Amino acid sequence: MKLFLKGERCYTEKCAISRRNYAPGQHGQRRPKPSEYGLQLREKQKVKRIYGIFEQQFRNYFAKAEQRKGITGEALLLSLERRLDSVVYRLGFASSRAQARQLVRHGHFLVNDRKVNIPSYLVNAGDVIQVREGSQALEPIKASLETVEQRGIPTWLELEKAEFKGFIRQLPSRDQITLPIQEQLIVELYSK
Repeated sequence: MKLFLKGERCYTEKCAISRRNYAPGQHGQRRPKPSEYGLQLREKQKVKRIYGIFEQQFRNYFAKAEQRKGITGEALLLSLERRLDSVVYRLGFASSRAQARQLVRHGHFLVNDRKVNIPSYLVNAGDVIQVREGSQALEPIKASLETVEQRGIPTWLELEKAEFKGFIRQLPSRDQITLPIQEQLIVELYSK
């Protein structure tokens, strides 16, 4: 499945998944039917890879989502989407989540006029995310902003491209997260 981990390359015909959609090696094209546990584990690993987080951090997100009111799987996805590195990627300041994480870690972004260098920082509705004055000339940020229309910006975000600024109109809902994720499988895996 295409996880869009390689940035712009995933939008071209050079993407490895679109060229060869099977596991490497001699026996890669033969796939046994996965068990129910295997499907659940694969879904959890997929979400971890998409958002670029480790196991313990993912468990912490799940524990917090479980304590909230409402549907646990949706609360988990919403908290992952609210991460600063994810919002920077969604706004188009970076071409991949890994690049967004690195840019945030190096202190290139301000949240409500305060420098934030923690990728897991949770943004709220009404927050303003902008590129720092000295970082606006960086080539990766400029190149990503030029191709942002190709990727699209979610409706819960607003981008002012000329000012290198983005706004969070509202917190995302499940129907606004277009990733092919079956969060119910993750909930079933952790409820065993």
